[in-house]
Amino acid sequence: MEINRITLPPITAPGDVTTFYSFESGTARSVALSNMAMLLAGRQNATVPVLMIDWDTEAPGLHHFFEQPGQTQGKRPGVLEYFEACREHLHLVQRTAPGLDDAALAIRVLEAVDWEPYVERVDQSRPLYLMRAGCFDSSYGERADRMDWDSLFAACPAFFRCFGEHLARQFRHVLIDARSGRSAAVSICTTLLPRKLVALFTPNQRSLEGLAGVVNRAIEYRCSHEDEQRPLLVYPLPCSVDSADCGRRLQWRRGDPHKGVGGYQPVLEKLLRQTYGMAQISLDGYFDEVQLQQTSAMSSGDHLTACPERGGDRFSLTRTFEILLDWVADGHFPWQSRAEIALLSNIAAARALSIDGIATAVSMPLAADLLRLGELYRLQGRYRQAEQCFEESVTLRECLLGIDHADTRASRAGLAGLLRENGKPDEASLLYALLAGDCRRLLGADHPETLGVLAGMAATLADLRTFPQALALHGEVTEAWERLVGPNHVQFLTSLAEQAGTQARSGELSRARYGYERVLEGRQRLLGTEHEDTLRCTEQLATLLCELGDLGNARKLQDEVVLARERHVGADHVDTVRSRESLAEIVATLGDLDAVRTIQETLAGSRERRLGAEHPETLSIKLRLATTLGEQGDLEAARRIQQHVVNQQERMYGMDDFETLRSKKMLAATLSSQGNADAARQLVETVRLGTNRLRNMGGMASGPHESDFGTVGLKAAILEARGGNGDPDTLDHKLAQLQQLIDNQSPREARALADSLRAMVLQPCVAHPLRRRGVAMIKQVYEQEGDLGALVAFLKAELTSVSGALINAVGGKTAVAQQADASG
Repeated sequence: MEINRITLPPITAPGDVTTFYSFESGTARSVALSNMAMLLAGRQNATVPVLMIDWDTEAPGLHHFFEQPGQTQGKRPGVLEYFEACREHLHLVQRTAPGLDDAALAIRVLEAVDWEPYVERVDQSRPLYLMRAGCFDSSYGERADRMDWDSLFAACPAFFRCFGEHLARQFRHVLIDARSGRSAAVSICTTLLPRKLVALFTPNQRSLEGLAGVVNRAIEYRCSHEDEQRPLLVYPLPCSVDSADCGRRLQWRRGDPHKGVGGYQPVLEKLLRQTYGMAQISLDGYFDEVQLQQTSAMSSGDHLTACPERGGDRFSLTRTFEILLDWVADGHFPWQSRAEIALLSNIAAARALSIDGIATAVSMPLAADLLRLGELYRLQGRYRQAEQCFEESVTLRECLLGIDHADTRASRAGLAGLLRENGKPDEASLLYALLAGDCRRLLGADHPETLGVLAGMAATLADLRTFPQALALHGEVTEAWERLVGPNHVQFLTSLAEQAGTQARSGELSRARYGYERVLEGRQRLLGTEHEDTLRCTEQLATLLCELGDLGNARKLQDEVVLARERHVGADHVDTVRSRESLAEIVATLGDLDAVRTIQETLAGSRERRLGAEHPETLSIKLRLATTLGEQGDLEAARRIQQHVVNQQERMYGMDDFETLRSKKMLAATLSSQGNADAARQLVETVRLGTNRLRNMGGMASGPHESDFGTVGLKAAILEARGGNGDPDTLDHKLAQLQQLIDNQSPREARALADSLRAMVLQPCVAHPLRRRGVAMIKQVYEQEGDLGALVAFLKAELTSVSGALINAVGGKTAVAQQADASG
């Protein structure tokens, strides 16, 4: 058959294979694929080659979007004919050249069977191509039924993977329209071919469960087959969303625990957590932007691509697809924010221009974007990446502007603050000292920028436990603000609060109390009794009063904070939950176990509604509730909860996971208290054997999910989010060392290690059970030494950690989104 050769625009690197799958609603899937294909092919002045493959041989329809009047309908060969030819040639090669391995066999066939006769150009204004489902002649239905995909895979398991790679060397994007439901063809399209999977689902449980099943099978296959250890990025896409019914739309997304209705977002967050092995994932920002509303076009499959919308408003489908491409096109994770994606895009573009020799023109905006991205990573607790961004921003500005420029100082101040938060106070102190000298020389001792640097330096000196110098600096800054703005200004009160915090850390508890009370009175008068800054100070004062033994007033203040936050953000919001946890600690100190039990039951309900019954934080609070029940003598209720948690952890993490073993140890103690010595003894032996196996286990590879994640690989990001996997430098390993030092009664070594772990334990990327264990152990070390100053300082750092909001982002917007709301 004579054909015109296809000439494609060149691509600089292999492209991506993306499968579009829906358990139901094939029309919506094809509409999404065809529109996104049009948008991709129109990028870069319409020079991005895109191939669409209609693999839905049972109900083909993708070609309808691109048929032009006068065309010969359905006469061109496509998927079916191509793979029939490949199957015949595969059998021929197996007979004539036996002994080839799977990959070599697949490549021999793919090189022999030319794909071009089966592909047609469907848009003359952009490089958009289509491989139809097949030639729709009188024999098509019979041939489609006869096509045995299983036997083709069995004959050469590497064939479909090599096919995807073969076409990806020609096209920047290969988009596959998979059939709905479950079948061998679906498995090929979702498991063997893609690097990315766009998974559409409609508002019903069957559709969502079908999607989850396909994703789980794909991941399990890739993890269990050595030759398939490749990334698979999953992008869930809700469709048929009723944009006019806000309440119903929110209920479908978030769920309604009072009605027993589960939302799709918690289900998908759990699915992605398990898929990527991460402790926490929030899809808030993603689903705020990506929802396909119900339209006649989505249900009937109108020819949207023939006349794409221009300047579409926020209700347009084109705009929704363009936003989805912000994540999909460059392989960003759905839990990354749009702000991060935009900054990464700007930075990549600026670096590309720098390579072309236009460095001076782009370095200034590049430095600014790096600073913004560093601040974003800082809020998310991704300190290593944030530090890299800050350092590069500082270097650029020092080279272009000099060390005395205001922008250079801003970058250096940001880096100094980050180093301090990241547990590097020595480096931060040196940088702050240099900045303080520059600011005093250039701006004067009383300039706001100078005072800000001095305040940062004072906090860093407090971290280094050089309290006299820290308090002297705090006093200097506070006195300066009082001279400049007076004692009733917000900035003066902020400085006074920082000074009180350092006084508490140094053991000057009475002076700290006076300072906090003065700040609280001033903020109540200026900002209101329920302003966030006021509530934060109230909590700090409550913590201090608890340390001073004034538990009654501490409980009263913390009660006020909990009630205020319930009124403003709801009982299940992350800030309310955190405040209620602090109240539980105060009440426990008072010995009011009934109140502790009530609070913990409320917390367990909040965690389950927001995060799900299997989330680590839900299980953690249930274990604490079980401990309280045990202390009250209700051993059977405690045992039931502990057994439930053990069952959940065994199913999710395995028999020998550290948290599973820890829960089993608690259950064994309860069984022993109940008089069931045999069962307790057997469980203790199980824990011992599991602990030994865990100690002998090496680090595990991240499997098929190794991919770019900002400036570090996904494997590192996953390990950071999990708190480690057994590596000597991970938090899990260090906490095991600390426990051993405590058990061996080595107080000096335990104190040194506890001090070094303070910042690491409070990082937002640390899984909650790991964080709780670390916090408890560090508190134990300080209590055994009788160092109330260090204990108060650590309690303050735990309570006021800004990054706590990001860890529990499913309870509300992420810290990044809150910052964007505030600035917008």
